[in-house]
Amino acid sequence: MKTFDVTHEEVIDFGNLLEGHKNASQSKHYRDENLAFEAHREDELIDLHNKLTYFPKDGVPGNPLESSYHVGKYRKKKIYEPKPRIVMALSYPDRVVQWAYYQKLNPLFDRQFITHSYGCRVGKGTTKAREQLQTWLRKASRSSKKWYVLKLDIAKYFYRVDHEVLMKILSRHIKDELILRDLYKLINCEDTAFGLPAGVQPELCKQEDWIYNRGMPIGNLTSQMFANIYLNELDQFCKHDLHIRYYIRYMDDIIILWPDKNELFQILAEIERFLDEELRLELNKKTCIRPAWLPVTFVGAQITAKKIIMRKSTRKRMFLRMKFIKGLFEAGKIAFEKVNNTMQSYFGLIQHFTAGNLLRKIIDEFSFRIFNNS
Repeated sequence: MKTFDVTHEEVIDFGNLLEGHKNASQSKHYRDENLAFEAHREDELIDLHNKLTYFPKDGVPGNPLESSYHVGKYRKKKIYEPKPRIVMALSYPDRVVQWAYYQKLNPLFDRQFITHSYGCRVGKGTTKAREQLQTWLRKASRSSKKWYVLKLDIAKYFYRVDHEVLMKILSRHIKDELILRDLYKLINCEDTAFGLPAGVQPELCKQEDWIYNRGMPIGNLTSQMFANIYLNELDQFCKHDLHIRYYIRYMDDIIILWPDKNELFQILAEIERFLDEELRLELNKKTCIRPAWLPVTFVGAQITAKKIIMRKSTRKRMFLRMKFIKGLFEAGKIAFEKVNNTMQSYFGLIQHFTAGNLLRKIIDEFSFRIFNNS
């Protein structure tokens, strides 16, 4: 088991906090807070450093160490696309702290991840995940055996991550006690609960029913890192204990290819047992086993050996957005540059799909009309 030599002093070093500020400032959602922080940057960073530093309680040598840093209260926002979720945001200084930890820890953990884990990793992403799965489906289509696909769908993954299990995983790799104490503060926020009771939808859950010992805030930088660390346990189990060769994961979206249906049901049973006993998670009803020649739904696409087709729901959202932008332009409320940027971004997205007819439809319905109005 790999352990890391990173120390608390390295994380809260002024230079690392400054780098965290630079990275956090890239988000357009925190522009006003960033400007306020930047106006007194040195004082703000020194204040953060002092809050993160551990001193003997009451200043008495030999007393237990403690720090004055506490994670602030989260701001919650409901979003409904592509599906209903509760997105949570921290204050700007807390984001700087998250970046400071992410910069030091994520590269170390990333080296331990399997090759075919594609979510929130440098050099990976949805496009490469789709292309890799299609490569495997092509191999299966040329085989004399009848291949099957197991699609795993974890029930409310981000809302059900168990904090105790996550801390145990982290403590196996991190030996600096002060780092672990800070990570515990990030994971177990005193003011905000992140977890959902089993079977409850986030938009329907009453405030008093949210759970404090489970869940991770969606939209947080450290949540992305913790999500990969948590399910890396499943990745390693599937690769090294179950010896599954064709296994691919994008966050909690997991696909397995196997040339025997009965054996695949046995694999599914082993995975369900592991998730329950080791990670305290469960699969939902979307989990299924299907022949590999049928389209596989994965990271926003329907994938076969020959085609990668954009999902209908994604196409619908794209067309609605284009209509909205077109309406603003025709009403004289936005400049052509804004329209062109939006169209070019969608053209870039479509290039990664088998979408000849879709591209022609977009040009016919939107681009030419807009160009004529310009």
